[in-house]
Amino acid sequence: MQLTTRIMPQSKRIALVAHDPCKPDLLNWAVDNQMALSNHIIYATGTTGNLLQTHTRLSVLALMSGSIGGDQQLGYLIASGQIDVLIFFWDPLSAVPHHSDVKALMRLATAWNIPIASNACSANFLIHSSLFEQALEITVPDGDAFLSSRVSHVTQHGVNTQQLL
Repeated sequence: MQLTTRIMPQSKRIALVAHDPCKPDLLNWAVDNQMALSNHIIYATGTTGNLLQTHTRLSVLALMSGSIGGDQQLGYLIASGQIDVLIFFWDPLSAVPHHSDVKALMRLATAWNIPIASNACSANFLIHSSLFEQALEITVPDGDAFLSSRVSHVTQHGVNTQQLL
């Protein structure tokens, strides 16, 4: 896959997500780190977003609940370069019905080279890093080049593009 770069802005776009058993931990972490988070744009899936808005002074852009489409909304935001950091408190010991959605989010965050924190300790390391308050150039997949190569591949192998319409 070809790569390109993008600038991760100084004011980060942060996604906050938590499985039900981890919501209290994420909420406590967010309360403790309100000051650091207030300089950034916060996204959250449904219930987590509503809890954050109720218990903090943070402005939160709430998506749908994860299991009914919020995970997909968040995946789109990651793949389109609109999320810079994923803080996802998940419970590795509990089965969730939308486990495949969780794996997809982690895969997208990794593919699009954004930092991921999965608990309070890793989230603290992340937001208290000296890089966190800086604009940062990161390497990401070149989606346009990928699409062009796929179209070129199909065309070179004799596929009648009229049949695709």
